[in-house]
Amino acid sequence: MAEVSAMMIRARCNFVAINPVLDVKRSDSRLSVIGRTVWCDRGRMKGRVVTGVKAAMQMDLEDDERLKRLDGLEATLGLDVVAERELKEKGFLGMRKTKFVCTIGPACCAIDDLEKLALEGMNIARLNMCHNTKEWHYDVIRKIKKLNEKGFCISVMIDTEGSQIHVVDHGAPSSVKVEDGSNWLFTAEKFEGSRPFTVQASYEGFSEGIQVGDSIVIDGGMASFEVMEKIGNDLSCKCTDPGLFLPRAKCSFWRNGRLVVRKHESPTLSSKDWSDIEFGISEGVDFIALSFVSSAESVKHLKSYLSAKSAKSVRVLAKIESLESLQNLEEIIKASDGIMVARGDLGVEIPLEQIPAVQEEITSVCRELNKPVIVASQLLESMVEYPTPTRAEVADVSEAVRQYADALMLCGESAIGSYGQKALSVLQIASSRMELWSREENRKHFLPQHQLGVSLHDRIAEEICNSAAELANKLSVDAIFVLTKQGHMASLLSRNRPSPPIFALTDDDSTRMGLNLQWGVFPLRIDLSDDIEANISRGIELVKSKGLVKQGDFVLMVSEISPARAASMASQSIQLKSIV
Repeated sequence: MAEVSAMMIRARCNFVAINPVLDVKRSDSRLSVIGRTVWCDRGRMKGRVVTGVKAAMQMDLEDDERLKRLDGLEATLGLDVVAERELKEKGFLGMRKTKFVCTIGPACCAIDDLEKLALEGMNIARLNMCHNTKEWHYDVIRKIKKLNEKGFCISVMIDTEGSQIHVVDHGAPSSVKVEDGSNWLFTAEKFEGSRPFTVQASYEGFSEGIQVGDSIVIDGGMASFEVMEKIGNDLSCKCTDPGLFLPRAKCSFWRNGRLVVRKHESPTLSSKDWSDIEFGISEGVDFIALSFVSSAESVKHLKSYLSAKSAKSVRVLAKIESLESLQNLEEIIKASDGIMVARGDLGVEIPLEQIPAVQEEITSVCRELNKPVIVASQLLESMVEYPTPTRAEVADVSEAVRQYADALMLCGESAIGSYGQKALSVLQIASSRMELWSREENRKHFLPQHQLGVSLHDRIAEEICNSAAELANKLSVDAIFVLTKQGHMASLLSRNRPSPPIFALTDDDSTRMGLNLQWGVFPLRIDLSDDIEANISRGIELVKSKGLVKQGDFVLMVSEISPARAASMASQSIQLKSIV
């Protein structure tokens, strides 16, 4: 077994009582190295100290008895094969931190195409429940699970359709090219299949309040029509902006350059959505993206439902795609497990020039509140039809990476495009280059600290992770390893965006799949015992046996504490280990 030298970290945090909960006051950290002991003194605060909490643990070299306790544990390590390959080829600092979400559609649903996307770096497969049948989605999920059995680590997300008042469908199985000047009928009449130049609206009152001369914009600008005549509840329209018309597309109405706002009493989740959610639970999906969220209540309702119905942890992502969701942004983020910035739909409801600033604001608030954020829609839209992106699209991707978004999402590029794998390759190249470019900036500009924890246990964990990330950057460690049950400590480390990659060791499969969305986190499946010291030693042994660490590597180990242990004295370890 590998010999590991350990250093001791002692972090001291002082707490002052502010009714009704404890509050943490911190000053600038002072870091000094004395011999082989690293001290991180958080400084003294002003005011009366009513509670003193010292988070400290000293680690000596592992003795023979502790190492012997590892022998009875099964030696498994579930690191994604793509991440393992990248680590061996590029080293720790060369590993891509930004995660990739790919929408699965007819262009990439074959097992060979899915494997190509996985090899190119797909972390999460998104299934849009607006399209295809449950049988089709079931088949795709089976294929993803088969890939995971081969050593990949791909999570599954379903995206609910949401309120159907915005949905129109031309009835064809795939996208249709709309020609300039062509005449189309938009109708609420129900019929099977498709009719030439006819679009079926899902909501009977879709034309209420609409006037001749109004514009219909499809999917945020994929195509546009002008209303030429109202025929009862139907609309006779002429195409003014040609483009692609997808099945079950979203539409919006505009008048004199302004969005026509119409109030409809409809729930966030339709009966179809609930049926899709039941399907997702039965198939063990990892994420559910909730469409047309206007307040935190719908998110809380779904999370409560999932906690009662699902045996595994299913994370709920709120899609920010309306003016209402922006008005209630912070409460929605707090209630959710993550956020998707649906820029296409959002760009329909707010002026186009505001999208960049809104995207950056959402990304920043998500990071402050420790919630992962996905930047979605039209990242590489031209690659639906062409094999190379525009330079402006590459700049857009790079800007999202510079803002430290957790993940980037391909929509039509992978679902219906001819160059999905190439589009994912562009994301890979652009992300890796910008991450390398941003690394020095990251060392100089840390996230303004926003206290998250309320309980003493949570606040100790938060302080430990803040200090660990800062320490990792200042000492230029090669990697961070964190032992975690539910993934909370790993997410707190990710929030700080440290330079080294974060390897999260967990024995919970839902935690492992959930961490796929966190920036810079690489989840490892490992059987854990009740002995934290044995887990740390065994983790190092396993990653070394895989060739992931080598002699001379300098790693930082963080272990998660349980609330039960924090009842009397809160102890948490940050260990610096040099592999020898």
